[in-house]
Amino acid sequence: MPLSTTGSIIAASAFRLAAIIALVGIGGPAAAAGEPAAGIDGHASTAWAIPRGTVRDFGQPPPAPDGALAPELAAAVATAFGDLRASGWGREQNEALRVIATSGDPRLGWLLSDLTRIVSDPQLSALLAVAASELLSVEIDLGDHWRVMTDHLIAWNVPAPPNYLEVKRRIYTLILPDWEQLFAPGDIDWRHVSWGGVSIDDRPFGKTDQPCNCIPAADNPAVSDVKGATWLRDDDVVFGIGINGAFRAYPRRIMEVREMINDTLGGRQLGIPYCTLCGSAQAYLTDETPKGVDRPVLRTSGLLIRSNKVMYDVNTFSVFDTFTGRAVTGPLGERGIALNQIGVVTTTWGEWKAAHPETTVLVEALALGRDFDFRNNRDADGPIFPIGDVDPRLPVQEDVLGVVTAAGTPVAFHVSSALAALKRGESIAFDNIRLILDGGGVRAVDADGEDLGGHQAFWFAWSQFHPHTKLWPDADGG
Repeated sequence: MPLSTTGSIIAASAFRLAAIIALVGIGGPAAAAGEPAAGIDGHASTAWAIPRGTVRDFGQPPPAPDGALAPELAAAVATAFGDLRASGWGREQNEALRVIATSGDPRLGWLLSDLTRIVSDPQLSALLAVAASELLSVEIDLGDHWRVMTDHLIAWNVPAPPNYLEVKRRIYTLILPDWEQLFAPGDIDWRHVSWGGVSIDDRPFGKTDQPCNCIPAADNPAVSDVKGATWLRDDDVVFGIGINGAFRAYPRRIMEVREMINDTLGGRQLGIPYCTLCGSAQAYLTDETPKGVDRPVLRTSGLLIRSNKVMYDVNTFSVFDTFTGRAVTGPLGERGIALNQIGVVTTTWGEWKAAHPETTVLVEALALGRDFDFRNNRDADGPIFPIGDVDPRLPVQEDVLGVVTAAGTPVAFHVSSALAALKRGESIAFDNIRLILDGGGVRAVDADGEDLGGHQAFWFAWSQFHPHTKLWPDADGG
């Protein structure tokens, strides 16, 4: 990306920092005074509710105004986040940043966070951190400043500033213009969306053999029977799916590379996202759309929302909520499309093939020679992206099986406790949910044994997308 360096220097004596200003440009119209406050989805702002545990972990939130920005502040935002593609960052932007930093309006912290995430120049990034530190009255370690400022903004539930979605779209399309269609109004909290460090996978269905600068999905991947899977060890983790009497294992080693599979099993079409950051493999039926709506072809966008992957339909650029299967933007969001989920069993290859000897399994070549083992390497110390406040009832990366009851109540079953209880012959039930053993893992079914579509995930992920979840064995939920 081109940088425009002016040589302007701003002194921040309170933080003992001076930074040379350099920035990739920002194009498009600027926010104007008199606009309504933007909410989490680009519409009217919602009530400002502070999550539990926030004050203990992040301190007292700063007061946030509502409504339009004052004229001077609106002008500063227009200068700092307006048409900088040609002019870069200079004295005017320097002064605008000073006005923003001293404004006392923490809503503008979201813009500082977004720009910090995509800026490639470390000196400008540090300058933005200083501005955020002053704006939010938070000490920010320059070694981890984007994460620290964003964690505070999420935890405090700071409202979005006016015209937020438009400005964020301008910022993010600087690094990838193909995201333009994704940043659309809808039932999504754009405050929490950030760049995952990779590009979008926008290859059409059936073209996943073509190379891409992305996390490469696989469509209708090649499979083998058990005898052909000599490359798998019995203790290798797999995600098992069974439908209409057909069974298939998706090795974690492959899913960590692909993160998205569009497959056909048991006569049904499936979309199978895997979020390495959440430890979560899910399976959605993609062949149940209304008349006139084509099968969604799920792809990885390169974006995250509170450390969970943002998936989308490559045909319509409609964004889906990965954890719920609901289309939240675009044509499919407008149609109210919600994909039905089927259960995924997290287990080992040895146990899965013993229980289902007729299973098929993805072939080794799909791993592209890679074996990341993210859980025990990159993610061993916890989430690496901002997640804000965390439900304290379990450690952040404890495994839970998440299911939603027929009445709409989310329930998280502590996996190791459930496995131990079921192996002792005990029964586990909550409302219409029954847990059973399947191939060495746990599956959620109803009283008739019908699959209920549960999936395993890290606790932080399930609880942040279902903040009022019940927790088994603490069934009252705390």
